[in-house]
Amino acid sequence: MDFKEEWNWLNSYQMEAVTDENDACIVNANVGSGKTTVLIAKILYLHYEKKIPLEKMVVLTFTNKAAGEIIERLKKKEPGLTEEQVQFFGTFHSVAMRMLKNTLLQAKAENGEIAHTVENSSMEPEEWTSEFEIIDPDEEQELALCLIAEYSLKVKYKNRLKKRLEQEYPNYKAGKVTSRYKDELFRLYPLLQKEKKKENKMSFSDLLEEGTRLLKMGKNSRPEWIIVDEVQDSDRSQLEFLEALKGPETKIFAVGDPNQVIYSFRGTTQNMFFLLKNRFQAKELSLPVNYRSNASILEAANRFLQFGGKIQGSNECGEKIQIRNYYDPFQEAMYLADKIWTLHQEGKEYRDIAVFYRLQKQAEILEKMFAEQNIPYEVSVKKSWKDIPVLNWLMYVLRFATHPDDIQAGMQVLMDKRFGDKCTKKKAEDIIKNHKTEKSDIYKNMMLFYTEKEVLSGEDIFDSLGLKEALHPTSADYQQDAKQVLDFLNQICTYSREKKLNMSDGIREFLNGVALGTIESPEDTQESAEKEEAGGRVKLMTLHASKGLEFDTVFIIGVNPGLLPIRCSSFDQEEEERRLFFVGITRARNHLELSYYTNPGEPGVLGSYSNYLKMIPEELLEWKEIRSDEEKRTNLKELTRRAKEEIRKAEAQKAENVQEQKTESEKTENVQEQKAIHPKYGTGIVTSEDDMMVEVEFPNYGKKQFIKAFQEVEMIR
Repeated sequence: MDFKEEWNWLNSYQMEAVTDENDACIVNANVGSGKTTVLIAKILYLHYEKKIPLEKMVVLTFTNKAAGEIIERLKKKEPGLTEEQVQFFGTFHSVAMRMLKNTLLQAKAENGEIAHTVENSSMEPEEWTSEFEIIDPDEEQELALCLIAEYSLKVKYKNRLKKRLEQEYPNYKAGKVTSRYKDELFRLYPLLQKEKKKENKMSFSDLLEEGTRLLKMGKNSRPEWIIVDEVQDSDRSQLEFLEALKGPETKIFAVGDPNQVIYSFRGTTQNMFFLLKNRFQAKELSLPVNYRSNASILEAANRFLQFGGKIQGSNECGEKIQIRNYYDPFQEAMYLADKIWTLHQEGKEYRDIAVFYRLQKQAEILEKMFAEQNIPYEVSVKKSWKDIPVLNWLMYVLRFATHPDDIQAGMQVLMDKRFGDKCTKKKAEDIIKNHKTEKSDIYKNMMLFYTEKEVLSGEDIFDSLGLKEALHPTSADYQQDAKQVLDFLNQICTYSREKKLNMSDGIREFLNGVALGTIESPEDTQESAEKEEAGGRVKLMTLHASKGLEFDTVFIIGVNPGLLPIRCSSFDQEEEERRLFFVGITRARNHLELSYYTNPGEPGVLGSYSNYLKMIPEELLEWKEIRSDEEKRTNLKELTRRAKEEIRKAEAQKAENVQEQKTESEKTENVQEQKAIHPKYGTGIVTSEDDMMVEVEFPNYGKKQFIKAFQEVEMIR
């Protein structure tokens, strides 16, 4: 292949980045500047021009979707591309997993089932093996709670244990004597690690930590090139993995945008881009030309830049940014339904339209209005296979069937309230610990399945495990549940055949892929089906979820102080909110509308427009008011009345349920209030809470709202 044919579509900035061969190069890629194009071109350049085998490259991405896109685009250039050639193209966690698998398999071949024992190693005599299972943070927390009970550990704030395990681990590793709250959390860490090794389970953090340790021990060969995507979103553990992966002769090429750091709640910081640059003494290049948005949108976006030079545009000026004021979210939802329907009638596909908001609960009224007006929509909430109850249960069945020592999985199977035997905890423990196959058909079938090695069909697995009876054929959801189970089992069988794995290994590898997100999720499946649907659907999503996407037309709602930006308690939080708004407006190609409410109806949200709108030059804006004739006003009032009536009924029902719960709780002697501690305000009572926010009433201070992700308050009982 003559790679020089590919150079025709590169501008001078992109060309410089692609052909740079410094030991370390970091590219500051402005939004919409062709970052993925440059990454693909870099790989092709190294492979075809510099004759670097793909196997000698490690390509690290922030999402599995990004890795998949890179591999698919490579396959178009080289149809004969094999899986072995790109086995180290993926997220940090998936690449670390593959390296660990390879190392442990090699150790197994050399030393039997014992992996590797190293003097002064962090590994205990009980070792992980090549058949380890990956567990998510929820499962790790459940395991930790079991250990707390078993060893009678005094650990505070167990309702926040998952977050505490993650946050306090660096202090434990650094050798601090006790935890932040002076409890026995640090006693829990070694017990948890020992139990995970005993059950051959690895958490996400274990993958990176053990992968880093093995690399430092020289257990893996070093690549010739490391290519990193979205480097600004990496955290310190990923940076450590990167450092360990880089050998003396390894060259590194990283791309990122420090203006799009919006995931501080995941451990990223805005200085990660510059930290990596300084750590590797990297040459910095830039991609300043935006190919996505019109000039008006880019000029507005430039007012929110925090790092780097001005974004250069390649498109014409285009229309101004529309600013609209609504009385309340009901009026806004009605307008959006009408506006989007009109746009569709004019030829714009629904899939090219998106509505962004700061908090997920803002989507509720939009869903009601869009459904009533027959506007096809999709609420973009990240979903996984575990979100489907029957498949979540099935995965525990498969884990126990292929690994009977996984007591936790077996307990989950037997104790589930919807499927299987619906056992009590005591009965489930008795069945598993004493191997009472006569007491449970599903337990007996799982134990028999363990001996199966051949790849079967989905139907065979379904029958072998006795899933028809376990799913309860007389239940109302049986047909749907059975179909989802069979589809999932058939996917496993196809995967096992393609990978040439026996049944047990195929199931383990597939479930690990599900945990890491390398197996297509229900969300991806829906997206693939949606592409075939005429016109698609309008996307409703949070600003965080919009990162990496683009649409012809974007509506950003609720640009009110206290909502966008949300109330912040520190300068860093304010700066991140500003970057989040920057991400949102730069998703739009041609049409951008920003709106705010006179009566937002939310505590802490002001009925005026945000300062963000004041930061945009007036000549770029077109302020619109919702003026309509009497008929439209009448329709609007009627729809608003009906929507409010629905909300009123829902609130009345909720109040009734709350009253019932209150009446019931008053019968008990121990009534527990949800409390929270704040460093400044002291201890208060939680008055309301959702996925994103918590409201607490403090003595002498009144009600205060906090963003959960920023962890400003500690929840206690």
